Amino acid sequence: MNRGPVPSCDDRPVTSLDIEHEPQGHQHGHSHSHGPAAPVSKHLRKVIAAVLIPFATAVVVGLVALWPGGAPPHERTGVGFDRQTQQGKVVNVDMVGCKDVNVVQMPVGGDTSPPSGSGKGLCKKSTIEVTTGHDKGRTFTEVVPPDAPRQLREGQGVVVAYAPDAPHDLQYSVTDVNRKFPMALLAGIFALVVVAVGRMRGVMALVALAVSFAVLTLFILPAILQGSNPLLVAVVGASAIMLIALYTCHGLTARTSVAVIGTLISLLLIGLLGSLFIGWASLTGNTDDNTGLIHGLYPHIDMSGLLLAGVIIGSLGVLDDVTVTQTSAVWELHQANPTLGVRGLYRAGIRIGRDHIASVVNTLVLAYAGAAMPLLLLFSIAQSSVGTVANSELVAEEIIRTLVGSIGLVASVPVTTVLAALVVSADRTGLGAEAGASAPVRAGKGRRRRTKP
Repeated sequence: MNRGPVPSCDDRPVTSLDIEHEPQGHQHGHSHSHGPAAPVSKHLRKVIAAVLIPFATAVVVGLVALWPGGAPPHERTGVGFDRQTQQGKVVNVDMVGCKDVNVVQMPVGGDTSPPSGSGKGLCKKSTIEVTTGHDKGRTFTEVVPPDAPRQLREGQGVVVAYAPDAPHDLQYSVTDVNRKFPMALLAGIFALVVVAVGRMRGVMALVALAVSFAVLTLFILPAILQGSNPLLVAVVGASAIMLIALYTCHGLTARTSVAVIGTLISLLLIGLLGSLFIGWASLTGNTDDNTGLIHGLYPHIDMSGLLLAGVIIGSLGVLDDVTVTQTSAVWELHQANPTLGVRGLYRAGIRIGRDHIASVVNTLVLAYAGAAMPLLLLFSIAQSSVGTVANSELVAEEIIRTLVGSIGLVASVPVTTVLAALVVSADRTGLGAEAGASAPVRAGKGRRRRTKP
């Protein structure tokens, strides 16, 4: 019984001998198993270790040297997110005529502009009880006009801002609603779905996610606030997240190590391009109220460096997906056909990568566009030209962020594919070596030949 053609490393169609003519000990070399990849040779493991061990050591040294020990203290300004807040609850809501009450409280949501309908219609006079802090049990009144963007209802949990320097009756005001429960419930559903579908891999993915947030909140953000270089902090922090997440989710294997190296090379490219074009385009990184508040509280922070750090960290998650997928694809191709060489593996892997590139780049662009929808809507209302919109710093920042990240993503596909092809093809002790050494082939037009001993 003849088997179908098997591409060789130079992509010429050749066919194997009949199974009955093969030596019995060599039959397993031709099975197209889809189980775990055969381990690479000891020599290749040493080469990979020689690259990754110094890198991992440098990351650990960077974490130790830059470890902030917590965010620096400062006096609260009472502006935006820098306000003292407590939890509260709406205990009573009465409908009253807006002209009969003195609407002096800040409207719900923190908008300081006077409500347009404050003297017309019916307003909600809400009684709020403070449920946390030293004033627990204290009540105050919040008047919400009918045209306020957020209305209050009885029994609703709210976040209240505390202004100690204000008059006693105006020290507390509602700044937001308490949405912790629906968010916690959604997070629980997410975790259950991940574990139910991914099983142990899903559990490890959740562990890696928790570690990523820990690195972000305990190292990256406090280190930047302490005055460390944002780019250096982002590189060290992103590298730590990458090493922990990839090895936790995918195991300490050569396949994972190739994905790590591919991700690292792509991150370096993103860092170089981002640094070049953010400086060339004169992007300050100080484009909205939040970044302005950060600059006001910590003027020593390099805001353009903070922008670059955001580009690197934001690209990392998608990069992990691309590099792991490409590495796994090459490994599976090698297992399906161990006779493929570097060229054959690269060609097959890059065909898969092209489909991945198209979807990932579109995803990234749409993700940034979705985040900037209110801004784009404002420009549309103003009937600004495309050139004017693109030239504004707010939009130019997103354009450069998107393009730099996309270039890194696209480059990661051939880089990771060729690295994976080189590693599995260079193996001389695993499945590829066995198949390459013992696989009989047939050439020509149907004539069967035995391989010469």
